[in-house]
Amino acid sequence: MSQILDGKDISKQLQEELTSKVKTCMIKPSIAVVQIGEEASTTPYVDAISQISTEIGMNFRLFQYAFDTSEREIINKIVELNNDEYVDGIIIQLPLPNGMSTKRIVNAIDVSKDIDGLTDKSIARFYTNRKCFIPCTALAVMEILRLSEIEISGKHVALIGRSNLIGKPLVQLLMKKDATVTICHSKTENLKQITTSADILITATGQKEMITADMVKEGAVIIDAGTTWENGKVYGDVKFDEVKEKASYITKVPGGIGPMTVMILLKNVIECYNNKVTSK
Repeated sequence: MSQILDGKDISKQLQEELTSKVKTCMIKPSIAVVQIGEEASTTPYVDAISQISTEIGMNFRLFQYAFDTSEREIINKIVELNNDEYVDGIIIQLPLPNGMSTKRIVNAIDVSKDIDGLTDKSIARFYTNRKCFIPCTALAVMEILRLSEIEISGKHVALIGRSNLIGKPLVQLLMKKDATVTICHSKTENLKQITTSADILITATGQKEMITADMVKEGAVIIDAGTTWENGKVYGDVKFDEVKEKASYITKVPGGIGPMTVMILLKNVIECYNNKVTSK
């Protein structure tokens, strides 16, 4: 039987640290979330950011827009938030509606407030080893592994998914910890052959329960960072009840990577606040 990596429990220590840091701030750090429409898959994440930021003493500001809002209006709001000295960090809740340019909208965020690490400038800094914010879900995966004292160095990690949010940054983060990484995606052949050889399997595809027990090595560590909504219920990429019988460690969906992702995001807000204070 595997040990369940509970994101809520693991992130409690970080929440306590953030609460203490906020208490030392002259003005409450503030996060702004821009949301276009309401997707079932994103609203719980926004709700979690709102709840936890309030619990630790931050200001939470949500700017909601209808699906048919123009790109120009969204970008104008982002520019306004960039210039607002009382806003420390900004995120655009993804995915955006069809027809909107994620690249244009995300890149409107000033790099100093890009707490999700998704602007071209942040990405360039990341891949050239300069100081920047790293996409929060990728960093949350690394924090779960670190805080659970799971060895990475020398291990074979199979990573399914190559998005800018999770897959691509994770490759770099894992290699920096001396893991041997195989990145898989929708065109990968012999996927099962790769996953059954992995000491650590990380999946972030958004394909409901695609990973079954026969695709997992006995005693492997399973990190499920994927979500799929169906009839009001959220599913992970991993068929949890099956796979947990073979894994040594496993995360659940929901309650695994998500809570730590929120904590990393809010940690970045405090860093933005401190950077602003020290630059004055």
